[in-house]
Amino acid sequence: MAPHPADRTLVSSTPSRRKFLTAGLAGGAVLGLGGLLTACGGSGGSGGAASGSARASAGSSPNQKSVKQGGDDYAAVIEKMKDFGTDAAPGVYPRTVKHAMGETVIPAKPVRVVVLDTGELDNVVALGIQPVGVVYTDGSKNMPSYLKGTAGNPASVGTINSLNLEAIAALKPDLILGSQLRAQDQYAQLSKIAPTVFSLRPGYPWKQNFQLNAAPFGLEAEARAQLDAYQAAAAAIGAGLGDKRPTITPLRFMPGKTRLYAELSFIGTILTDVPLPQPKIEQVKELAVEISPEQIDKADADWIFYGVYGTPGSTNQDAVLGGALWKTLGATKSGQARPVSDETWFLGLGVLAANAVLADLKGFVAPGA
Repeated sequence: MAPHPADRTLVSSTPSRRKFLTAGLAGGAVLGLGGLLTACGGSGGSGGAASGSARASAGSSPNQKSVKQGGDDYAAVIEKMKDFGTDAAPGVYPRTVKHAMGETVIPAKPVRVVVLDTGELDNVVALGIQPVGVVYTDGSKNMPSYLKGTAGNPASVGTINSLNLEAIAALKPDLILGSQLRAQDQYAQLSKIAPTVFSLRPGYPWKQNFQLNAAPFGLEAEARAQLDAYQAAAAAIGAGLGDKRPTITPLRFMPGKTRLYAELSFIGTILTDVPLPQPKIEQVKELAVEISPEQIDKADADWIFYGVYGTPGSTNQDAVLGGALWKTLGATKSGQARPVSDETWFLGLGVLAANAVLADLKGFVAPGA
């Protein structure tokens, strides 16, 4: 991809070699076919009133969807990310990082990082870095509980769908991490504030995103080691199950919709890595299948793990769980329909959240593994 003309941190030269981010990432080469949705289900568009020219231009434009729909070149996300990263040796600066928007020069090891999504937050914390600025989701405008105590006390700089560019600039960051899908329209402005590195999208390419986020710090080996440990833990759960592989439905209640998460989702990749099968309705190259409350029987599996985005009262969770149809499901009758943490199962999008999901799966599905 050609460098963005408005980004003063971009260079036109192409390094002679690259560290391929996808090498050896078992279970990560899932390609989408269209209908790709963002993992947290943002509504798109700018949110709330803004003050100041920078704030007024923040957030998604009317032409930019934060919920991706329809077939396009995102079908080849994993393949595209093979060239992302850097060929600089650890500790060597300046370094050039190739990413979704071109190539960005990192002049020195970053120490003041702003993260623009939950995956980037998880990633930097996993690398031992406490960001100075963070955006939250519209469903939860607080630090995820599983990261409290390790993420520090970063300043809030808006939400995923409404970035506060003035607040970001005031923090004087030396690195901004985000994604093209979320904030492409703000890339030129962000890159004038600090060197900015964007993945293509959040969600199912979380492993590749982790290594891309590690590249500006020269911590690719550390990221690789954590991913290897995750893969080993997932394989151990699968080995402990033997041939008895129960079906799993990840169910999520959201304002205005109910989703069964499918293969092209964060949780879908984790289930693939164990592996644990999903019901046929969820075996599609999509983020999720949306159902109505009257179709909740389609969620039935050996185990149903359900989360809620935001507050239960803003969704139909209580009505569904209290309804007659829910009580007829096999998982409900067997006591194997269980609530799980939305912030790890559906919003975490990083290796720390993935490890938390594995711990949940082991405890419920394979306690002896």
